[in-house]
Amino acid sequence: MEDELIDSSRLSLPRKSVLPGAGFFYPDEFDEERAEERAKEKLEDASVAVVTDTDADGLGCVALLREAYDAALDVADFEERIEERLGDEDEDEDDEEPALAGEDEEERPKSPVALMGSSPYSLEDDLQRVADYAPEGVEVYVCDLCPDKFEYVEEELAALVETAGEIHWYDHHQWKPEVAEAVREAGVDLVVGESDEECSTDVTLRELDYEFDERFSDLAAVTRDHDLWLNEDERSQDLADYAYWTSKEEYVAVVGAYGADLPPVVEEYIAHRRVEKENLIQAAVDRAELKTVGDWTVGVTYGRCSQNEVADALREAGADAAVVVKPAGSASIRGSDDFERCHEVADLVNGGGHPKAAGCKPDIYDDMLDYAHHWTTQGATTKRVILRAFEQVADAVEKEEAEAEAAADADDDEGVETER
Repeated sequence: MEDELIDSSRLSLPRKSVLPGAGFFYPDEFDEERAEERAKEKLEDASVAVVTDTDADGLGCVALLREAYDAALDVADFEERIEERLGDEDEDEDDEEPALAGEDEEERPKSPVALMGSSPYSLEDDLQRVADYAPEGVEVYVCDLCPDKFEYVEEELAALVETAGEIHWYDHHQWKPEVAEAVREAGVDLVVGESDEECSTDVTLRELDYEFDERFSDLAAVTRDHDLWLNEDERSQDLADYAYWTSKEEYVAVVGAYGADLPPVVEEYIAHRRVEKENLIQAAVDRAELKTVGDWTVGVTYGRCSQNEVADALREAGADAAVVVKPAGSASIRGSDDFERCHEVADLVNGGGHPKAAGCKPDIYDDMLDYAHHWTTQGATTKRVILRAFEQVADAVEKEEAEAEAAADADDDEGVETER
């Protein structure tokens, strides 16, 4: 395949909005080989390994850990590279695969606190890589990740327990009790914060035995503002966007040095990237539809975009919940005060998350023809599958309410009978 065909920088915005980024087209084998090589290099001399989600919350945990272990990288090199990117007019601003082409972390100084970026879909592989490549007795932290089932990570966690000195797991997602119990029984120090009150950075800040500077407390608060969708601090969107657009190591170095008050060069870079971001958001909002499911109005759309801002716009248009289907096949589900069952919907379509925010990727893509249909129909099948999951949740809620009403009536009847 010619590189030009998957080069997002050459696409018009309408086309870029409906197609995935270049990284989508890389074979899994290529990604796995690259991941193995980079994991080995990062972990071979590490004293601490952090397996973490790569959003602002997960990376905020890494910034705290590197500060606590006196292992932060020099931020000056990263700031210089940001300046270079700002001067590069041909930079591929690819929202789906941030910093893939220019990410050269293996060429930079390594921290003894190794950063292993992960996701719910690669967690077991990344745990195994730490077990395979980290030194005996390494201290391990798993942050901002939650397995849907224990069997997904059972073997890899057992291998890691054999290698690691200690394993700490800090998270704030909705854990199934049986999964949490099994993880703890495996020998892990698992701490799960209240998902509607704390982010994982909060949990890490609280659990680490270290006197952090005030900028880290502020970083946790601003990260929480975005991660819990409070949107009360204007800096929180900057953190979220920056974590999405840049490399993992750069984000950790910058917020570790500056906290939530990002330096001018980063603010300039964010402003530069937001021009296209706003256009992609608007394209997704323009193609959205409102559907009625049970007592709820669900806004459904498709496109490469920032899902939180799109969800905000759909809520303003009257939606109780929003579904943003992505070109890569995944989808984001966002709720509101009137809909706090996003995780229940996601559970039905190969996903999970929080009551007001969740993600999923329905298992419906068997070959590239399925993806071609996905792009040309703007996610029609995925939308239909997720809306069906909403219907299942609505039916379950209706059944619960009917049973509760029947139980209440029975109690009333029993009370009347007793009086007689």
